[in-house]
Amino acid sequence: MQVSFHLRRDKINKAGLAPIRLLISANGFKIFKVVSGLKTKESQWDKKNERLKPPKKNEEYNYHIEYNKKLDELEDKAKTIFRYILLNNLIPTKEFILDKLEREENVEVSFEFFPCFDDFIEKNKLVKAERTTTSYRTAYNYILEFQEYSGYDIRFETITLDFFERIRDYSFEVKKIKNNYFSKIITILKTFMTWSIDHEYHANLNYKKFKITENEVEVIYLTMDELMRLYNFKFKSKKLEHVKDTYCFGCFTGLRFSDIKQLRTSNIFDDHIKLNIQKTKTIDHKIPLNRYSKEILDKYKDTIYEPLPVISSQKFNKYLKDCCADAKINTLTTITRYIGQKRINKTVPKYKLITSHTARKTFVTNSLILGMNQMVVRNITGHKKEDSFKRYVKIADDFKKQEMDNTWNKIENK
Repeated sequence: MQVSFHLRRDKINKAGLAPIRLLISANGFKIFKVVSGLKTKESQWDKKNERLKPPKKNEEYNYHIEYNKKLDELEDKAKTIFRYILLNNLIPTKEFILDKLEREENVEVSFEFFPCFDDFIEKNKLVKAERTTTSYRTAYNYILEFQEYSGYDIRFETITLDFFERIRDYSFEVKKIKNNYFSKIITILKTFMTWSIDHEYHANLNYKKFKITENEVEVIYLTMDELMRLYNFKFKSKKLEHVKDTYCFGCFTGLRFSDIKQLRTSNIFDDHIKLNIQKTKTIDHKIPLNRYSKEILDKYKDTIYEPLPVISSQKFNKYLKDCCADAKINTLTTITRYIGQKRINKTVPKYKLITSHTARKTFVTNSLILGMNQMVVRNITGHKKEDSFKRYVKIADDFKKQEMDNTWNKIENK
C-alpha cells in the first residue's frame, strides 16, 4: 500500500486555496479522500515532500506546523490499518479502509502477539543461521505452552513484570528448567519485542526491565588422549564410523557442525578450507588443514560421501554418544546447573555429555594447551566475544599448571 498527498487544483477557491487530498493505492484500487479542513496555496505546497512549506518572511503564518502534523497522523493511521490487514490475513477493501479512516477517534489496531512472533521468525529465516531460527521457534512454543498452562492472556500490552514473574515461576517450579535455558527464552522474547517496536506493533517498554541470570557452565571437551583414542578406534558399524570421522574433523578444524554440513568439495584446497561461515556471516573464511583433517577428507575422496558423510544433528548426537561409549570415553564428569537458586550437581560418564558442539571446544582447548598462539586460534575459529574465549584460555592455563605440579614440583631436592 502506498500513501500520498496532493492538491486538488480543480477546486481552488477565490482566495487561491486548494484542498489537500489523500491518495491510497492498495490491492489494485485507489482511494481518494479530501483531508477535512486543510487547504493551502499552491506556492506553499512542497510537491516533492507532500507537505506545506513554512511561509516566507513577508507572508502570513500558514499553519504549516499544525497541518503537517495532521498529515503525518493521517499517513500513520493509514499505514497502521494496512499492517493490521496484512498481519490478520484480511482482504483489503475500499469500504474497510474508508470506514477506519473516517472514524474521528484514533484507529485502535491491536496487533496479535503470536501472529507477529510468527512473522518475526519467518522474516529472519533468510538472515539468521538455521540453529538461531530453531531457537526462535522453541521460544515461541515455550511461551505458547505457558499461556495454555497458566491461562495468562499474552498480548503485547500484557508483557509486564507480572508476566515475567509468572513465567519465571512456571519455568522453575513447574517445568524445572535450568537458569541458562530460561535466560535464552527471555533473551529471544526481548529480541522479538524490540523488533516489534521497530515495526510499530506496540509501544510497551516494560520488557526492558526483565533481569535474567545466566550461570557459567563447564566447557566439555575431549582431552588429546581421548580425541586420539576416538580417532583411531575402528567401528564395525559404517554409521558409527561416519559419525566418528565427521566429529573428529570438527575437533581438528574448529568448524561448527552447521558449517561442516554446508561443506562442499569446492571449499577444499590442498592445505586449507575456504568457506562462508553461516553464524557470523564471515565471507571466504580460511581454515588450515592439519594431517588428521586431511586424512579424514582423503578417506572419503571420490566416494558418494565426499567431502564428509553428514546426517541430521539429532541422529548425529545420538550416534556420537554411542561412538564415545564404545571408545571408553567414560571418565566420570560432574556438571553443575541451577534452577533458580537451587544448585544441582550431576555426575555422569563423559560420553553422555559429548555432542556436536563439543568438537569446536575440543579444538580450541587442545590448540591452546599445545601452545598455539591465542590470536591464531581465534582467527581460525572466528570467536568474536572476548569473554567466551577467555574460558578456554583459563582451562589451558590450569592444565599447564597441573602438568607443572605433576612433574617438576614432584622432583625431590637431593
